[in-house]
Amino acid sequence: MPHIDYYFTTLSPYAYLAGGRMEEIAARHGATITYKPVDIGALFARTGGLALPQRHESRKDYRLQELRRQSVKTGLKLNLQPMFWPVNGAPASYAIIAAQKAGGGDLGGLVHGIMRAIWAEEKNIAEDDVIKAKLAENGFDPGLADRGMLAGAEEYSANLEEAVSRGVFGSPFYIVGQEKFWGQDRLDDLDLHLAGKL
Repeated sequence: MPHIDYYFTTLSPYAYLAGGRMEEIAARHGATITYKPVDIGALFARTGGLALPQRHESRKDYRLQELRRQSVKTGLKLNLQPMFWPVNGAPASYAIIAAQKAGGGDLGGLVHGIMRAIWAEEKNIAEDDVIKAKLAENGFDPGLADRGMLAGAEEYSANLEEAVSRGVFGSPFYIVGQEKFWGQDRLDDLDLHLAGKL
């Protein structure tokens, strides 16, 4: 059975624009998924990336155009300048990690719901009430946001080390065996790979 390791940050507009396509692709090919949220600032620092404020204006301008186009293509509402961004993505990441360990709910829905809160709903994902609401909406115990903090923090840190060691440098990033796919615009390639065509 194929397996996808999915590295992402809860703050990524590109991971948000992936929507539920990765989950649909995995279901089509009988693949399992492990969700691995990472601290994108720390990942950039370790792998040569630049935080948005440090990028040249031409790159910032292009990013806005590309996000607008991708939003139209995917049909996903996207606020290019959300009220609560950047924000501390760690608490929501800890909740995702706790929910994955607990099981029983829609983990893909939770991940996408947290990102949708930033990019379409003008909500602050660093707030307990927002995180707990997203857990509940996706069939998880809202108390996981409180109980999973320590273990979540430890795994979040371990995810970063693992990501760096495996060549991950951005979000979203998908790994199947030795094959790496960076960006929501590579999901078609992931699909073809799982089909044995690429």
